[in-house]
Amino acid sequence: MLELLGTIGGNVLSLPGILGLALGMMTRKLWLGAALGGAVGVFETLVFAGFRFAHVEPLELIIAIVVGVCAGSLGTAIRIKGATA
Repeated sequence: MLELLGTIGGNVLSLPGILGLALGMMTRKLWLGAALGGAVGVFETLVFAGFRFAHVEPLELIIAIVVGVCAGSLGTAIRIKGATA
């Protein structure tokens, strides 16, 4: 359980969370922000695995993608709400 929480927290504070949020804030289309965040999650996992799919753990990949999608969607929501307020 502690490993799972550490993985989630690490992804939120790492590339999928921060860069996903930033890329999401660059667009007003929710699906595009979510897709960019998910792509960052996949890329970050592959970078830390040395670009070898054999070294990628499925749980880490899934968590990185989910965090990236959520961060990208949140960034898009911030962009939309900030532009209309």
